[in-house]
Amino acid sequence: MSSTVRLLFFAGSARRDSHNKRLARLGATIAEANGIQATFADLGDYPMPLYDGDTEVSDGPPPNAVKLKHLMGLHTGICIASPEYNSSITPLLKNTLDWISRVREDGEAPNEVFKTRVFALCSSSPGGMGGLRSLTTVRQVLELGLGALVLPEQFAVPRAAEAYDDSGHLKNKDAQENFKALIQKLARAAHVLHG
Repeated sequence: MSSTVRLLFFAGSARRDSHNKRLARLGATIAEANGIQATFADLGDYPMPLYDGDTEVSDGPPPNAVKLKHLMGLHTGICIASPEYNSSITPLLKNTLDWISRVREDGEAPNEVFKTRVFALCSSSPGGMGGLRSLTTVRQVLELGLGALVLPEQFAVPRAAEAYDDSGHLKNKDAQENFKALIQKLARAAHVLHG
């Protein structure tokens, strides 16, 4: 795999014990264990106000939106672990994506950071569906709203409270291998896109 491939993992939750932060951290660990450069980012480290057009006009995008957009720009593939709130996306994740979409560098096309990266989606939930319903909305925002390339495959961990061992790995080895396969596909796609 090309050394230019770097994957970013983050979850749409800032909660300390979030199942999806655990999944995103696991993704970065799996990537690194397979020779792929990876970074885990915690959205709790990038607080932003609720998006408001008047705030944008008066103050511009918040500094943390700029920082997170630059972090995305350092990576060729991005894996988002999305919690499910009422069968949809979390307000934190939607707000984060909305603010990042408003960050423009000189001469940069709208949403360039989204249109020039490959995305993979995953989720983890105490419920039996593993948060899958949220991924439909995340995919819509990324693909239709932001012009991103999102892998058709996705991964979900149901019954998350019992799904992980003490080291943070999935107890179900088949599930762990399926997650590894998604990460490897993301890395290959990022390699093809960025050469």
